[in-house]
This record gives sequence, C-alpha cells and structure tokens, in this order.
Amino acid sequence: MNPYASLLGSIGTVLGLVRAVPQLVRLLRAREAYGVSLDAAATAAIVSLAWAAYGLLTHQIYVCISSGSTGLIFAVIALFALRFGRRVRELKVAPLWLGVLLLSALVGKNGLGLILPISVLASNIPQLWVAYKERNLADLSLGTWALSIADGVIWLLYALIQQDGAIIFYGLFQCSTSALIVLLKCLQLWKAKNSPPAGVSPQPSDPPGAQ
Repeated sequence: MNPYASLLGSIGTVLGLVRAVPQLVRLLRAREAYGVSLDAAATAAIVSLAWAAYGLLTHQIYVCISSGSTGLIFAVIALFALRFGRRVRELKVAPLWLGVLLLSALVGKNGLGLILPISVLASNIPQLWVAYKERNLADLSLGTWALSIADGVIWLLYALIQQDGAIIFYGLFQCSTSALIVLLKCLQLWKAKNSPPAGVSPQPSDPPGAQ
C-alpha cells in the first residue's frame, strides 16, 4: 500500500475510534437527548457496519477497523438516546436502509460499493433534519460532528490515493452534511448567547439625534 495511504488510513482509523465518543459522553452526562436524532444514530450504526464489511471484502483493513468501531459506538448512542427520551417511532430511515444494504450485499462488494456512498446521506440527513427542525439542540455534540468533518476529509484524501470511488463519494458527502450540522449547532449557540435572558425585554435603542 502507498505509504501516504497507510498514514491517512491510520489517522482515519483513530478518527473512527473517537469521533462518536463525544456524543456518547454528552448523553451519559446530560441523561437527556435533546437535538439528538435516534434515526441518524441507528442508521449510522448500520451503515458503519456495512462499511466494515466492504473494507473486509476489498482488503482495506483500515476501513474495516475504523467503520466497525464507529458502528458499535453509534449503536450504543442509539440505545442511550432511546433511554433518555427519544421514541421508537422516530426510526424511519434505519429499517429501510438496513433492507437496502442487505439486498446490495447479495451482489457482493460491487453492490455495496454502489450503495454505500449514498448511505452517508441516509445516516446524516435525519440528524440534519432534527438540527434544523428542533429548537433545543442542547445534547447534540458539536465535537462529534466537527470530527466527522475531519473524518470525511481524511477518507477523501485516502480514497483519491487508492482510487476508490465509493470512499471518494463517502468523503464528499460526509464533509458536506457534517458541516451543515455543525453550522446549525453553532447558529443555535450564537442565538442563545445573544438573546436576552428570560423575562428581560431588550432595551430600545435611542432615537436618531438623541443626546
């Protein structure tokens, strides 16, 4: 393997091990799940495990280890999100995408290679929708989604070296959707910082010409 690809694969593996951890830690500390998409966490677990299978089939051990560990952590996040207030009825994309991936796996690595690049959209868009729709994103981890941007960049560079089209599209989709989630979280933090405290009305500005 190209030494640069090996280096990027090693970095990507570390990111895979840690990127979901901030979200898990935040859930355990807050014991609430405001702004966390159960559907996104469950779909991410399913998709990550499918990527691990793809890495195994294509002999890319870094992809296998990174995606497998990420999948397990997202599965735990989904369980705690349920425990801390999310509802089973939120699961819409996850069961559908599980069926899609199982069908594509019947074709082997080529089938997974066609479906997996789109899968990052299936796993991230539910979280993007929740971040857009819900006013309270207190328990959505900024750290996890910032690391997800870095994850997308690293795997995009890795895939360009390895000339793996499936992972190239994964990197592009991961970067773009994760960046939008980070933007929505930052916008909410900015609004919270600049809004007046509850019960305090903003002071009107002086009229033009007032001394």
